[in-house]
Amino acid sequence: MATLHLKPGSRFSIPDWHTNNTLIATNAERQRSASHQIRQDARTLRNETNNQTEWDEQDNRTRLADRIDEVEKWKQVLDKCLSEVDAEIDALILIKDEAERALQAKNVPSDVVTECLTLRESRRDIDLVKDPVEAELHKEVEVIDGIRKALQQKISEAFEQLCLLQDSRQQLNWDQRGKVETLEIDRTCLSLTKHSPNISLKVEPTRVPNGTSTPQEWEQFSRYNKERAEAEIRTSTQLREVIAITIAQTKEEIEELEQDIRRLDEDLRSKYGFLKLSHTRLETRTYRPNVDLCRDQVQYGLTDEVHQLEGTIAALKQKLAQSQDALDALYKHLARIEVDIKCKENSLNLDNKCMDTRQKLILPAEKYVATVDTFNRTTNRNLSPLKSRQLELA
Repeated sequence: MATLHLKPGSRFSIPDWHTNNTLIATNAERQRSASHQIRQDARTLRNETNNQTEWDEQDNRTRLADRIDEVEKWKQVLDKCLSEVDAEIDALILIKDEAERALQAKNVPSDVVTECLTLRESRRDIDLVKDPVEAELHKEVEVIDGIRKALQQKISEAFEQLCLLQDSRQQLNWDQRGKVETLEIDRTCLSLTKHSPNISLKVEPTRVPNGTSTPQEWEQFSRYNKERAEAEIRTSTQLREVIAITIAQTKEEIEELEQDIRRLDEDLRSKYGFLKLSHTRLETRTYRPNVDLCRDQVQYGLTDEVHQLEGTIAALKQKLAQSQDALDALYKHLARIEVDIKCKENSLNLDNKCMDTRQKLILPAEKYVATVDTFNRTTNRNLSPLKSRQLELA
């Protein structure tokens, strides 16, 4: 019988074989489970990151659109301010030119008055008298000089205001150009997508550039430019109104003073009403009972009000008396002027009659026609300046 030769070495038992198979199967199951979990986590991560990326891009797209709307709003505000500043500059230039023409027009009256004064200096002997005519001429010189100074002052103020408007316009224009460029940049960014051909990775794109402002500083800057421009426009508008009044003003001192007196009288009467009210309140509050008769803040306030009103009434009475005295003086002066005008009118009529009579020396008798009514002592010639002034005063 043949002998079976066995392979030398250790032998495993059946339980060891089963144990090894179980271990391998268990490890395989664990590896498969781990792989499955990793795959699930990867899918979850992909979904979450994809959603997050899409939402982040959409959120930033919305923010970019909102920012564009905000910049566009401020650009429109600046555009409107620029238009208003340009219109105000044109209007101020027009009124300034009108004031300069008015100032230039005062040269003729000034030259005429100067010539009249110079001619009257040629009077001789006793005729070189300081008469009312000379006084009126000097007064006319003062009036013309005052008007010229006022016009020159307003012209200078208009020039300074034009400089301020131009400076404000330059600032507005610079801000507006920045908004236009910003809109172009942000709209370009809004139009980009991940499929755009001109996108690429940049070096340190999250850096903060020098000179970066905060949103609050950005808005304050534009708001300041807008409010400054509006303030300059308001100032220029008021200046134009003052210049127009200065050019067109024909003030009558007596009428103005009478109006001031009426206003003073009305203010005085109204102050008495307030004084009566304060007195009544103080008197009524003295009847408060017991400890409620307190010298409280109301009592101090009413007392101060009474003292203030009494001082105001005294000042108004004094000013009213001064105004009335000035008005009386003006009326007396007006009466003297009217008397003097009548005398001058009589003298002029006599001189006109003499001039008419002297026509006989140079005209034949058949061509001479009298222009003076010998009965009414009136002339057909143009009224003299003094007569015209008298009619205006009448």
